[in-house]
Amino acid sequence: MTMLHFRLTIIYILAFSAFAYSQQQPKASSTNKSTSTEATFPAKSSPAYAEILLKKTELQADLESLILEYTEEYPKVLEIRFTLGLIQKESEKMIAMKPAETLKLTLALGKLMVRKFELETDMWGLQRNYKDDHPDVKRAKRKVEIYESAIREILG
Repeated sequence: MTMLHFRLTIIYILAFSAFAYSQQQPKASSTNKSTSTEATFPAKSSPAYAEILLKKTELQADLESLILEYTEEYPKVLEIRFTLGLIQKESEKMIAMKPAETLKLTLALGKLMVRKFELETDMWGLQRNYKDDHPDVKRAKRKVEIYESAIREILG
């Protein structure tokens, strides 16, 4: 199976899961509007978790292909392992969330988190080559802070 087929299969599975989930959700009636605000679901069923899982799966597939040819010290292998560590920490936080808070785990939040992982990985790479007072490192830190702020605003 080619990488493209693999990725398309993952996207199909995630889309089908989201559709199936939406079909299972109770519809809020006009007489009982509180049901829609009180509805909860496990974090692993959320669109944000699915977005992060998609990124994790892509990275794991890339890592598997790289470690066949390169050592653990190869820069791209180190970079992917660093990003997978970030994803693991964030996934654990999501799973530990209270059920009432899982409604905040939207697709937009998942996309913000994935982009933050990418920016943190870029910053990590810069910090390996430059000191913290280097302009590129400062810019990278500021980008990460902006994304962190947006994520905090949603999870508030």
